[in-house]
Amino acid sequence: MTWQGLLSLALTVGALLTLVLTRAQAHLVMMAVLAILSVTGVLTASEALTGFGNPGVITVAAMFVLAAGVHSSGGIDMLVQRFLGHPRSVRRAQARILLPVIFLSGFLNNTPVVATMIPAIHSWARKINVAASKLLIPLSYAAILGGTLTMIGTSTNLVVNGLYQEVSGGPGFSIFAIAFVGLPAAILGGLFILLWFPRALPAHSDQPVFGDTREFTLEVAVAKDGPLVGQTILQAGLRNLQRIFLVEIERGDETLTAVGPNQVLQGGDRLVFAGDTEAISDLLRMNGIVPSSENPHPSLESHRGGRRLVEVVISPHSSCVGETIRGSGFRDRYSAAVLAVGRNGERVRGNMGSIRLRAGDSLLLEASDNFLERQRFSRDFLLVNDLDRSQPRHERAMLAWAVLGVAVLLAATGLTSMFNAALLGAGAMILTRCLNANEAIKSLDLRVLITISASFSLGLALQKTGVAALIGGHIMTMTQGNPLLLLIAVYLLVSVLTEMVTNNAAALITVPIALSASATAGLPAEPFLFAIMMAASASFATPLGYQTNLMVFGPGKYRYRDYLKVGVPMNLFIALVSISVISLRYGYI
Repeated sequence: MTWQGLLSLALTVGALLTLVLTRAQAHLVMMAVLAILSVTGVLTASEALTGFGNPGVITVAAMFVLAAGVHSSGGIDMLVQRFLGHPRSVRRAQARILLPVIFLSGFLNNTPVVATMIPAIHSWARKINVAASKLLIPLSYAAILGGTLTMIGTSTNLVVNGLYQEVSGGPGFSIFAIAFVGLPAAILGGLFILLWFPRALPAHSDQPVFGDTREFTLEVAVAKDGPLVGQTILQAGLRNLQRIFLVEIERGDETLTAVGPNQVLQGGDRLVFAGDTEAISDLLRMNGIVPSSENPHPSLESHRGGRRLVEVVISPHSSCVGETIRGSGFRDRYSAAVLAVGRNGERVRGNMGSIRLRAGDSLLLEASDNFLERQRFSRDFLLVNDLDRSQPRHERAMLAWAVLGVAVLLAATGLTSMFNAALLGAGAMILTRCLNANEAIKSLDLRVLITISASFSLGLALQKTGVAALIGGHIMTMTQGNPLLLLIAVYLLVSVLTEMVTNNAAALITVPIALSASATAGLPAEPFLFAIMMAASASFATPLGYQTNLMVFGPGKYRYRDYLKVGVPMNLFIALVSISVISLRYGYI
């Protein structure tokens, strides 16, 4: 092996270890790899930048805009409301969720689909007397399954198709090329959910029982000139609040714990409560209670008009991960005050400012009216719930669906490529004002786009230096050239990688290896590429394996073991279905 090959292999292993063992963000790691490959001459500048001009990557960007148009217009809400109804059992409730979500995720980015539905599912669960924890993991898994129906269902499908076009020089796959395996996987996966999940998922109670409800640490203050100054806890109405209780009072450098009902309140007292979001909303409406702040002139305390309560989940891509609330400069950075923190379904204890944020933490924020607009497509937060429940504008919902339908029709009939259809659809969304230009720009997940584009350079280096052929030859030797065993090996390799790193990076690293192995064995590349697409999407076993899994983690009050209990069997089942269907299609069994 040449030094270029050794360097490419070392960079591949180093990138994977860095992503698994550190908090380094994927786009920065892959850009560093790209820079090293270019500077050392392993790739020319044009080769290193190939991914940034790849049609698959540009199609991904256009699909972000299309999804944002449907989301912003309220099109998702309109469709979902027609399917929920009033089921009489958990299994029927899950079935009502699966059908629309699988359909929507086949044509839209699944993040806005799930983000829109989480608050709707919570409200609906209360109406039909079903625990939301029975419904939110099925919501996430349905979105993952739906993404396997079409080539535009996930960014992974698009970029694998784009890399295949780059290598083969051919036209790539049609929009429904993957449906032969994606549709059986979605149908059988949905049935697996309905058979196993009603019993296997926990039923975390939404009733006002402290030990069984999701708890928050909430810190508020007594207004210095407010009506509560001089009143006792009992007189102020803070003693017998529903679903919330007073933990302690911080008064200067003194902390009063086990607060009694006759404790007199003083102006500036910081009150630490524990409770759920609905109870917190009631507390903040009390006259004389204001958000706590160490800032003597906090902007959020100047007035309550134009403020709203928003519940968000910290994204693994957030720059605040690993920092304390105070150290991250959260208030100044986002113009929002952190009122409460929930983690793994339990109350986070300690001073609010000293709480160190983690991916998946639920935050209750008091923010300005334009917070939703500014952060709707932010990768720092997975927006879960606008607790003030402002209604979206629905007048352009049908128009947004029409634009998406025409784009899909153009690609499906072959009148134009997926690349052109996506660009035309994105432009039409803006021209018809289903979303404005700023919303379109914010909808672009630059971290994902940069990660994908930079990952192309590593895949190209593995192929150019012969490393992919070498690894592919070893895999073929291990599988003795048996097509079925080779297919299983490729699927398992991607499945393991995608649980540790981003699914796009896992797929792009594996594509040249699979192409080399299949070429050496004299087999067509298509079945192995479809296996890569399915394995990269089928990430059910952990909340961090797929973004929608993390989005429902806090709102569903789940534990890691809940994902393992249902996700590992789901991973194995979808692997069995995918490998079986692909093998039958290509005559491997």
